[in-house]
Amino acid sequence: MQLNSESVLKGAERAPNRSLFYALGYTDEEINRPLIGVVSAYSEIVPGHAHLDKLAEAVKAGVRMAGGTPILVPSIGVCDGIAMGHIGMKYSLPSRELICDSVETMARAHGFDGLVLVPNCDKIVPGMLMAAARLNIPSIVVSGGPMLSGRQGTRHVSLSQMFEAVGSYKAGIIGEDVLDDYTKNTCPGCGSCSGMYTANSMNCLCEAIGMALPGNGTIPAVYAARTQLAKHAGMRIMDLVRDGVRPRDILTPAAFRNALATDMALGCSSNSVLHLLAIANEADVPMSLETFNEMSAKVPNFCHLAPAGPTHIEDLYAAGGVPAVMAQLAGLGLLDTSLPTVTGKTVGENIAGAQNRDTNAIRPADDPYSKTGGIAVMWGNIAQNGCVVKRSAVAPEMLVHSGPARVFDGEESAIDAIYNGRIQPGDVVVIRYEGPVGGPGMREMLNPTSALAGMKLDKSVALITDGRFSGASRGASIGHVAPEAAVGGNIALIEEGDVIDIDIPGGRIGVRVDDDTLARRRAAWTAPAPKETTGWLARYAKLVSGANEGAVMQK
Repeated sequence: MQLNSESVLKGAERAPNRSLFYALGYTDEEINRPLIGVVSAYSEIVPGHAHLDKLAEAVKAGVRMAGGTPILVPSIGVCDGIAMGHIGMKYSLPSRELICDSVETMARAHGFDGLVLVPNCDKIVPGMLMAAARLNIPSIVVSGGPMLSGRQGTRHVSLSQMFEAVGSYKAGIIGEDVLDDYTKNTCPGCGSCSGMYTANSMNCLCEAIGMALPGNGTIPAVYAARTQLAKHAGMRIMDLVRDGVRPRDILTPAAFRNALATDMALGCSSNSVLHLLAIANEADVPMSLETFNEMSAKVPNFCHLAPAGPTHIEDLYAAGGVPAVMAQLAGLGLLDTSLPTVTGKTVGENIAGAQNRDTNAIRPADDPYSKTGGIAVMWGNIAQNGCVVKRSAVAPEMLVHSGPARVFDGEESAIDAIYNGRIQPGDVVVIRYEGPVGGPGMREMLNPTSALAGMKLDKSVALITDGRFSGASRGASIGHVAPEAAVGGNIALIEEGDVIDIDIPGGRIGVRVDDDTLARRRAAWTAPAPKETTGWLARYAKLVSGANEGAVMQK
């Protein structure tokens, strides 16, 4: 049953409901207009969300200008940077499910006629989009926008360099004074961290898939244009409600293919794989890892934003933003320009006239960084259900690599070995029991990858995990190995010194151990005891699916 405000407010039998609206100070005029839920992830703990109170007020102003009644409701949000490297990161990916469920709860319990979703950071954006697809009431996304890049001397930097500075400090490459300079000057203010990390990846893909207005992914958080965008989103939701345009009218299989093409061209975070799978699941759109590789094989990569290169989201914005990238894709016949979007225009109409104004930020269509996309999926005897790597952030010499396995049953022991110089060039670091079930929560592991980069080992050492790597990770960082170790995946059977072969262009990964040996090891393997036995994480571990399915709650 699809509720709306009339279901909640109209008729004598709803007089008690109306009385509570009057208790909130609403007038008859407000109650008789469409009720628009403005879902804000504002908090005082997430830099990407610290300004969302002001942005939500701009949305509310837009709703009122267009004749609606805005109603602010909250959303939780985890700052991945603050949660990184400790137990807090176990809660990050699971929080996506809580966010989706809470938006559903607030919308259905109170009969909202439409939603303006105001997220910004890693799990909040996909969590809200999942809710929009599940609820299927008119919805639009307006994110908080990216942080400006910081400075270290004359060099523009972002959070990835901050984490890498720790590795440089541990290796004696920089001193405490330089580390302190990075610490105080890398993140200059509010907004989602300034590289093509997960938050900015998803905010850009909201544009590409048609659920946000142009500029959503790239207008810096502190620009007046961001506030104007929020007002326009507030006005636009009223048109969507009036016209009955719902998320599933937009979130079609063709729209997901447009998002995948844009993902590959931008060089988005590998976490976008998890999130697009999860959103597609809520929209009842079939999608698999094979779809990602199919698109990656034919879509060129135009952008090497941090951590893959020296440019940042503010540079992408100045170059023409997501519309400029999509226009280049359309020119190559790689985009369906006929699809509807929340603007009321087609994709083609949205990007008409868009131009690439800076070829340092967006390579021209005839001179891409590579002829294939920024993300690659591999399969093999240690990843029968696949694994994922951000190919655009891998050094050329590491695209094909073989080396001895250095095996760790958790992030902490791996980072201790890296910091204490026990990892050598050529090694393949294997970090297991960090998957959705085994973690639980599938932690991001920016500390190990950035430590290796800071120690100048990212071009000679690979990492493999059934957990995740941050969008800020660079190097041959291969995550999402499925099946994961905790459910008996073959990654659990790798032993110290086994040779692992990685062929990213060929889509293959494996350990040089024959099937009989793996079978003997499996016979001796026992499932580990759950790491969490109480609270939300214990429930999550029992209900979550594999990474190859988006790590969603099983239906």
